[in-house]
Amino acid sequence: MHIRDWPTQERPREKLLERGVASLSDAELLAIFLGSGLRGYDAVSTARRLLAEHGPLRSLLDRSPADLAKLPGLGPARACRLAAVLELCGRHLAADLERGAALTDPHAAGRYFAQRLRGRPRETFAALFMDTRHRTLAFEELFQGTVDGAEVHPREVARRAMAHNAAAVIVGHNHPSGSAEPSAADRAVTIRLKQALALVDVRLLDHFVVGDGPPTSMAARGWV
Repeated sequence: MHIRDWPTQERPREKLLERGVASLSDAELLAIFLGSGLRGYDAVSTARRLLAEHGPLRSLLDRSPADLAKLPGLGPARACRLAAVLELCGRHLAADLERGAALTDPHAAGRYFAQRLRGRPRETFAALFMDTRHRTLAFEELFQGTVDGAEVHPREVARRAMAHNAAAVIVGHNHPSGSAEPSAADRAVTIRLKQALALVDVRLLDHFVVGDGPPTSMAARGWV
């Protein structure tokens, strides 16, 4: 049965317009992007097949455009469009953190770190440097490690903060395991970072841990 033959309230596009985008499943969202399915399959069935064989959604979307182009139901044209859509989403999330923009939503920084670091095969530590009004000065990836750790040097973070003439810093790193729960080592390095930055009159505002779900704010836990 073609999607146009489905009950109106069950068609992905009509469902999105009536109930909102959050009401759609991963397969329905992907089906809207695909527009049509493989021969003999509708778009939703093709999307479900892609997710079943190459998912879940994060695993599918973390693939490179070249890898996506090889998957049935996508191909080079759709793979390029999908990569462009993901980049547009990333730039939209980063809009509040562009140079000169004040950070007014504390959660925006967490979403930005998640967008930049989630899916990395190795642990990566990054810092967002800001001025006295919490306007973004720079974002830098400072340290990379293995699949289960990265050595962080607080002195280097302080040096980069001084180079940018920063008054405040937010840091973050990913856990390739997918768990966003801060480890004892994460808490210890946060204390060392706060102390090192205080010596040069720079405030550490937060430390985000990025995993599969929402990033964990160590400031929200009272650990900064």
